[in-house]
Amino acid sequence: MTKVCPEIEEETLSKSAVPVSVDVSFASDHFPTYKLGPDNQIVEEPKEDDKGPSVKETVEKESELLSDQHKRLSVRDLASKFDKNLAAAVTLADEAKLREVASLEGHVMLKKLRDALEYMRGRTDGQNKEDVEAAISMVEALAVKLTQNEGELIQEKFEVKKLGNFLKQTSEDAKKLVNQEKSFACAEIETARAVVLKLGEAFEEQERISEASRAQGPDVEKLVEEVQEARQIKRMHHPTKVMGMQHELYGLRNRIQQKYMNSVKLHKEIAIIKRAEESKSCPFVLEGKQSLGSCLRIRVNASENAPDLSNCSIQWYRAACETSRREAISGAIQSMYAPEPFDVGRILQADILSNGQKFTVTTDDPVDPDSALQSRVESLMRKSNSEFSVVITQMNGQDYASRSHIFTIGKTRIKLSRGWISKAREIYSTSMQLCGVRGNIKNPTKALFWQPRKSPTFILTFESEQERNAAIVLARKYAFDCNVSLLGPDD
Repeated sequence: MTKVCPEIEEETLSKSAVPVSVDVSFASDHFPTYKLGPDNQIVEEPKEDDKGPSVKETVEKESELLSDQHKRLSVRDLASKFDKNLAAAVTLADEAKLREVASLEGHVMLKKLRDALEYMRGRTDGQNKEDVEAAISMVEALAVKLTQNEGELIQEKFEVKKLGNFLKQTSEDAKKLVNQEKSFACAEIETARAVVLKLGEAFEEQERISEASRAQGPDVEKLVEEVQEARQIKRMHHPTKVMGMQHELYGLRNRIQQKYMNSVKLHKEIAIIKRAEESKSCPFVLEGKQSLGSCLRIRVNASENAPDLSNCSIQWYRAACETSRREAISGAIQSMYAPEPFDVGRILQADILSNGQKFTVTTDDPVDPDSALQSRVESLMRKSNSEFSVVITQMNGQDYASRSHIFTIGKTRIKLSRGWISKAREIYSTSMQLCGVRGNIKNPTKALFWQPRKSPTFILTFESEQERNAAIVLARKYAFDCNVSLLGPDD
């Protein structure tokens, strides 16, 4: 359907605009024409041409385009045709009413004629009576035919009425469409007028700025040069206080950093001396490399009154530093503990209760990370699913002898399977638990604890310490993306 535009004479934006450079202002859009006399002197001065078409010419051009577009309109013509068809439908309805009145009059005349013939049949006999009866049958046939014609007339009247309603609704829709398109066209013309005004104001402002810059250009440049020269002279003869303050701050910063390093070193030395003094009275000592992937063990010092470690109660803790609040590691009650990724950067401690006495052993420094673990985790995260070869060591707390299984960690779930058979499969949820092994089993640095639901529980042994730690980090990252925290029992 053709878009309708209103019949109004307004100033509109020209479709083609001559691009004008911001930095250059030309007097005309073509080369000047002049004549040269003797000694290359100009005889006729060139005349300045207009910079472009005037606003009046632009408005006339746009008016012609609008009139041409108006000649191509079809919606208004369609609306007028709908109005004509509606008038024709009304005329047909009037004719149907007249035909209905004529049909009613025909019924009345036939009834009167039949009554008259019935009266004549009662008063005649013989041949005349038969003629009257024949006339009566003809009248009845005419009545039946008139009734049929009346039914057809009613059907035709219904169709004409239906057509009239349809044409009326269509005419109203066409008028609504015309008004709507008219409002759209008015809005577009108003927008074009605003754009023209803004362009005119911008051009005038640009001309004023260019004239002012040409008039004040030499003075401003000279003033800037003088200011720069004065600043250079002042900088050469009078050093600023800011530079001196910056040097002082730099020196103070270096001194503070050096004192801080010395204090840290002294604190470490004091802690070592204190720990050495405590170790003399403590019958227990902590062995093992204090880094991720290693195993820490509590050992009894060789002495005559050394207690039996199997009869002692042990509880492992983790803390940010030696003076901060400790956090108990649930289930870590054995003499050995394999740090997991959650322990990196923290101090590990173990409380040992023997014969009513409490002893504490502590790591010298925070647990060091695995340098190659981060790159391994990043390479695994590029995949949609990461598969690890594991062996089920325990199931539901009982020793379990099994062959190699596949432990698959995905972005939404974890699955333990062997071939096509799934041993366990569960999406990340609050009921799922996953952490490093905290019990006394073989190769604790390669094993982890996994509980997909409330039951069952698995202890899985990986091929290496790095694979076990990468699986823990990867599963906790994916679970965190699902708003789930994967921790150990009772953490």
